[in-house]
Amino acid sequence: MIKYSLATNENINGILALQSKNLVSNLKDDEKNDGFVTTPFTNKQIEDLIKLDGVFIALDENRVISYAMCASWHYWLAWPMFEHMASFLETLSFKGKQLTLDNSYQYGPICVAKEYRGNKIFENLFEYAREEMSKKYPILVTFINKINNRSYEAHVRKLGLEVITQFEFNNNSFYELVYDTSKKVEINK
Repeated sequence: MIKYSLATNENINGILALQSKNLVSNLKDDEKNDGFVTTPFTNKQIEDLIKLDGVFIALDENRVISYAMCASWHYWLAWPMFEHMASFLETLSFKGKQLTLDNSYQYGPICVAKEYRGNKIFENLFEYAREEMSKKYPILVTFINKINNRSYEAHVRKLGLEVITQFEFNNNSFYELVYDTSKKVEINK
């Protein structure tokens, strides 16, 4: 039975192990086609995010099989990538509303263990995190590297995220996507 919950410090090693298996810098070129995460987190960064109720996990027994990170822009500004995204955030609007550091949050990365993919873990964890984060923020913002086709397809086709703009950072091209957090994800069981 898969259980969805907020992470605790006891889950950090499982999150780090899953991250290591899916971190783009640890994968061979052909392995990247199955999706990857680009942002490496340290033990301390995960611990800090757990304190903010920003790490959502799926567990099979006691094994972390998926995680999703979500937090305010104020948390993410420590990373140059997110600082860059925040620098043009207020030039964007979604459904007639200007995006700000206070009415939106940064979602991701999300990662699902390879052997659990295709079993609705992704959709269910996203929905669990969306429901919790919607209590504070009306708009979700995220980015996807343009070479990460699996992630792009999953977020756009399965979840309904919308591309709001595209940008370049560190010689990489990205889609920036948004989602209305009041909108429940329809998960076909």
